[in-house]
Amino acid sequence: MAEIKIQEVAKQFGKTHALHSVDLRIEDKEFLVLLGASGCGKTTLLRIVAGLETATTGEVWIGDRRVDHLAPKDRGIAMVFQNYAVFPHMTVFENIAFGLRMKKVHNAEIDKRVKRTAELMHIENLLARYSGQLSGGQRQRVAVARALATEPDVILMDEPLSNLDALLRMEMRTELKSILAQSQTTTIYVTHDQVEAMSMADRIAIMHQGHIVQATSPVEVYRNPATRFVGSFIGNPPMNFLPAKNLGNGVFEVGGTRFKGPDVNVDSLEFAIRPEDIVVGQGEMQGRIRVVEPLGSHIQASCEVNGTLFRVVVDSNSVIKTGDMLALEPTADRIRWFDADGKLVPV
Repeated sequence: MAEIKIQEVAKQFGKTHALHSVDLRIEDKEFLVLLGASGCGKTTLLRIVAGLETATTGEVWIGDRRVDHLAPKDRGIAMVFQNYAVFPHMTVFENIAFGLRMKKVHNAEIDKRVKRTAELMHIENLLARYSGQLSGGQRQRVAVARALATEPDVILMDEPLSNLDALLRMEMRTELKSILAQSQTTTIYVTHDQVEAMSMADRIAIMHQGHIVQATSPVEVYRNPATRFVGSFIGNPPMNFLPAKNLGNGVFEVGGTRFKGPDVNVDSLEFAIRPEDIVVGQGEMQGRIRVVEPLGSHIQASCEVNGTLFRVVVDSNSVIKTGDMLALEPTADRIRWFDADGKLVPV
């Protein structure tokens, strides 16, 4: 097992900057998720750690070894890809054993490790089958088992569940988190799915335009986004944002209502609150309902506050309809404030 240090790693493709001097440390046995939209640089960063891409500048360390000059096979890593990469001409047993045979591990040890990882992935009854006889979920289990069998220092996963249907993806998410916790292998997991990131990660590193904009626990990312981008990207529905006019002495006018905010010398800030942190039916702020979306456990209502879209979460027993006016009271200690650059302003 080993920690990973990424130091001032940058990557250019011609004139395009894919990564801008990224610094990141992944602790030994930590499960870190790189989260971001397509094109943010998360897969490029993973491929640099893996040795499949060369950094323009910077260093990568695994444990006490600098590895950015080493071939992938010499870095002590294993990878699991989005497309499974299961060999069709091999049985499940031989697929799992492939990496071990490349390392010239003795047959008795191969047999032991294959059976152990197959049991861990609940595919011990499939060892004699070929990939054409497996479902997508089973093939992904084989790919993970093959990675675990080599007992790597680090496992790198590039959107490994994205090809699965929603229910299977949820089941695999739970199992994969449990399995990696048992194996205690340092893991970097790339995804654009915030539910995967929030439910699986020990820590989330959110990427945007080649930068890591915040790296912390899922709860901290959700409750205290460091930037407006993080607040708008994390959460479904995302944070609400309204312009806030500074009236002085830390008082701001937001949607026709006054709120206590940070005492700063600027004309305006942006007020932010999550939809579930709003008490509906009381308060001075008013919102007219534009869309009502019953979602079983709750109702999501999209309102208009001073011409701006403003979403709230309402109890599923509430009787509301399009056109209704709602009284809204944002919970004071859940309000966040962002400056003109989109950075969090402390109160």
